[in-house]
Amino acid sequence: MELTFYTDYALRVLIYAGLYRDRLCLVSEIAEHYRISRNHLMKVTNGLARGGFVKTFRGKGGGITLALPPQKIRLGAVVRHMEGPIEPVECFRAGNQCVIVGPCTLPPILKDAFDSFLSTLDGYTLADLLEGRAALVRRLSPGSANPKRKPRLAHAARR
Repeated sequence: MELTFYTDYALRVLIYAGLYRDRLCLVSEIAEHYRISRNHLMKVTNGLARGGFVKTFRGKGGGITLALPPQKIRLGAVVRHMEGPIEPVECFRAGNQCVIVGPCTLPPILKDAFDSFLSTLDGYTLADLLEGRAALVRRLSPGSANPKRKPRLAHAARR
């Protein structure tokens, strides 16, 4: 199974926000560090906010932060939310016109495989992705990008 870029980027945004929980993170700085389009990350961040994974603050001094502790963000929940319904083949979709639907045993096999995939992801949280914190921070810090502004959470909380 291959996840969409949308979900891949969502996981990267969560990792970044998890590494820098002491401050608000700017979408532009995340885009710069990961070398990803800012416009794509805006859409991803909105999706994460709709799913309750991040909080967003608009305006001067705004940014994003995790909405939950990393231990509470299950990877399976993120993937389900960002991917939407997982329909790997036609027989899972509305308007299915496959001529072997019914006697075909592929759908239950694929359902079992995808359920296993998501179940495995449910066993991990964002905290698991942050275990190599020092190495991740080194990869995302000076030399890879240099954000000009680092807003603090306290600033956003005063609003």
